[in-house]
Amino acid sequence: MREYAVHWHAQAPAKPLLGAPCNGCGLCCLAEPCPMGMLVSRRRTGACSALRWDEEGAHYRCGVLEDAKALAAAPGRWQRWRGRIWLRLSRRWIAAGAGCDADLVEIP
Repeated sequence: MREYAVHWHAQAPAKPLLGAPCNGCGLCCLAEPCPMGMLVSRRRTGACSALRWDEEGAHYRCGVLEDAKALAAAPGRWQRWRGRIWLRLSRRWIAAGAGCDADLVEIP
């Protein structure tokens, strides 16, 4: 097993069990980017550059998804159409709704 440290926000929720719904702990994205994160971050290792900390909700969020949601709600037919496609593709590439797939051990 490979060991390495990630800089995790002190207020981040604890990592959920494998298969449990995502709670925004961000540990998976801090450890390594998903396929979409690799494309956006232009890196295969390390933290995803699209990961964002939501101070109000005290959890991490995928910046790619957040930007796609904003684009899908934008005023213009072309922007909304493009945003919906980007949102659908992004959700699939990050496996949104599939549950936690981070096989990582949290060591405080």
